[in-house]
Amino acid sequence: MGGHVDRIAEPWGGRTPYARGGTWPVRVDTYLADGLDQAAVQRWVQSASILHSDGDAMDVAVRDGRIVGVRGRAVDRVNHGRLGPKDLFGWQANASPDRLTRPLVREGGRLVESDWDTAMGRIAGRTRQLLEERGPGSIGFYTSGQLFLEEYYTLAVIARAGIGTHHLDGNTRLCTSTAAEALKESFGCDGQPGTYDDIDHADTIALFGHNIAETQPVQWMRVLDRLDGADPPRLVCVDPRPTRVARLADVHLAPRVGTNVALLNALLHEIVRTDRVDHAYVAAHTVGYEELARRVAGTTPEWAARICDVPAARIREAAEVLGTAARLLSTVLQGVYQSHQATAAAVQINNLHLLRGMLGRPGAGVLQMNGQPTAQNTRECGADGDLPGFRNWQNDQHVADLARVWNVDPSAIPHHGPPTHAMQMFRYAEQGTVRMLWISGTNPAVSLPELRRIRSVLAQDRLFVVVQDLFLTETARLADVVLPAATWGEKTGTFTNADRTVHLSDKAVDPPGEARADLDVFLDYAARMDFRDKDGGPLVDWHDPESAFEAWKRCSAGRPCDYTGITYEGLRGGSGIQWPCHTGAPRGTPRLYTDGVTWAAPDVCETYGKDLVTGAATEAVEYRALNPDGKAMLKAADYLPPHEEPDERYPFQLTTGRTLYHFHTRTKTARAPQLDGAAPDVWVEASAADAAAHGLAEGDLVQVATARGALRGRLRITGIRPGLLFVPFHYGYWDTPSGQGPAEGVPGRAANEATVTDWDPVSKQPLFKTAAAALTLVERGDGTAAPAPTTTASAPVDGAPGTAPRARTTVGGPSAYVTESGPLPWDEYGGDRA
Repeated sequence: MGGHVDRIAEPWGGRTPYARGGTWPVRVDTYLADGLDQAAVQRWVQSASILHSDGDAMDVAVRDGRIVGVRGRAVDRVNHGRLGPKDLFGWQANASPDRLTRPLVREGGRLVESDWDTAMGRIAGRTRQLLEERGPGSIGFYTSGQLFLEEYYTLAVIARAGIGTHHLDGNTRLCTSTAAEALKESFGCDGQPGTYDDIDHADTIALFGHNIAETQPVQWMRVLDRLDGADPPRLVCVDPRPTRVARLADVHLAPRVGTNVALLNALLHEIVRTDRVDHAYVAAHTVGYEELARRVAGTTPEWAARICDVPAARIREAAEVLGTAARLLSTVLQGVYQSHQATAAAVQINNLHLLRGMLGRPGAGVLQMNGQPTAQNTRECGADGDLPGFRNWQNDQHVADLARVWNVDPSAIPHHGPPTHAMQMFRYAEQGTVRMLWISGTNPAVSLPELRRIRSVLAQDRLFVVVQDLFLTETARLADVVLPAATWGEKTGTFTNADRTVHLSDKAVDPPGEARADLDVFLDYAARMDFRDKDGGPLVDWHDPESAFEAWKRCSAGRPCDYTGITYEGLRGGSGIQWPCHTGAPRGTPRLYTDGVTWAAPDVCETYGKDLVTGAATEAVEYRALNPDGKAMLKAADYLPPHEEPDERYPFQLTTGRTLYHFHTRTKTARAPQLDGAAPDVWVEASAADAAAHGLAEGDLVQVATARGALRGRLRITGIRPGLLFVPFHYGYWDTPSGQGPAEGVPGRAANEATVTDWDPVSKQPLFKTAAAALTLVERGDGTAAPAPTTTASAPVDGAPGTAPRARTTVGGPSAYVTESGPLPWDEYGGDRA
């Protein structure tokens, strides 16, 4: 360990092996721009990553009032000093010359620069007009997974108790809603059972639809270090692509897309058949075992093999590894969440752990992962379609308790039906019910499915669109008012990662021009609207991040996500803290459910559950009858075929996803030279067999078409399963002259031109991995390879005609050199070692 490493060419850095049960060694990753050394840094400011859900803790280097680099925090429990490529280089987007610096308003069909008073006056004026003429249901808010906790909570109070609208959701609907729903279905409440520390203790790690090497690269470093140490874990990987995880797995299953439930039912069948069930745990802590065992009795590996196109022997082999594990850790992500029967599949993974009693112990846990840095906060704060504090909208006592916290009448909080999910909100806008849509920190004109439809919705004259962002994104170009926002490093706030670790991110530099923190924007709006509580006082009575955090703590008190023991002071100088944190757990809580399930009782649960096929909500009386003692629920699900299957016209399946070097629609990462250089443009992955059958070669320009639209990209031939095409979804149109997508009838490069408007009936998460597609040649390549990285799952297959010899090796060069070193002295970080 040590020296300079090209962290584009070697994205996971050097190894620090350790044995099972040991402590992950520290490795501090540091990147400083402009040839600076650490002596040139004037201040180090504490923060954490904003470009994935790891929550990697870092210090921000400041010189002459600008950010000049970052280093990992050795003292933090999440990353022990390590940083991934997006952590190391993504901060450069903050200083991009095309940052928004003044508000924009639409005049005569064009966006022109304005001032804050004019822009906010227009927003408040349109709000009052709509409330008077059409009521609160005419106003919707669509937020992000990248703001801070304090901002989500303020927005939730404004939307729920100020406006009184059902229409508040986040783009977390696209990445994490199934995680939340699956946890609620199994445990009665959201909240991650496991912790990243379980990687240190597991003897078996199963990754279901989770390309951890690219989506949570620092935790993949942790797995790699375990694999290089004594007593390494066995790996089981379920993924149709040849990811880095798949290449190292003891068992790799590559099922046909849309068949996860069939595969998982076969694994459960084998666990029950071979009696690898912890019957004492099941009897003490669960309900529903008999029904689950009955439903999987016929789902044999042979049955699943015919559906999934995976050998039955391999399914048995995977079940043997899972069934004999002494400490099993499972992780789950978009390969489950964005696919057919998403919640039903995720629940079966919970079932696997409940059957085996693999919860609440070091190395035995489930990580229903998130895709964004603050997705957990949208769920906790009620900015994603739920009520704040994991309260149950069907439980009048929960609504009354929330009304007490906010000092409003319970009738002021809409709860006569389920909160509106994002896809339904856009449908309401399309139909004209929603007439104002406030979009903060997200880019739906690239990230939502069936983009032609989304663009047409946002472009309607009758829809008043507000966009709050850093850049003039594809979505911002369609707005009526654009608000320039401050971002990470330019404001203070907290955010919570996927294993419930709360970090504080302090302001390091001023935002450019007149850009404002999202919290300040929401506070300004609340003041202009003069929202009041039932005693006539201000509904939003906080004024800065810390007072907003204290208000949130009062809302979280006594709830599963209890923050009452966390303070800004306590978060400074040391490590992040895992909630719940209160007087009974003053140092936080590493694992949930260490002694059975605690939040599933009928009076305290966050939900009464839903039917896993239809999504219909269960009523309270039925829940009480099924689960009177508040145990974990083993919920069975039958396999159903995907809604869209390949046919003669569209013979392929299309799946979309991510690459290591980019985040979402590249709003930030495309502006970091090292990251953009590693993956500069879209590509299309196909198998060698499919390329040969269609007479295609590496680098050919191809078109992927579905019944909804088409896109074009260069072909990369990989080890992906035959019959499947993969396209990364990151690429939009921000760098084209119009910024608004291709001309009518001309395919662009956005994967979501082709994806389907469909969603899981339970979690309402859109399905980005189940479209039927056609693949055709547009023009022959010129001898260069596709712009896909060679370091990741998109690496070219060895020996295929025209692939490896022409593939551009992914390197970063001197501008990507990162220093990897041992621990720094404690006083470098400040704070109390305890």
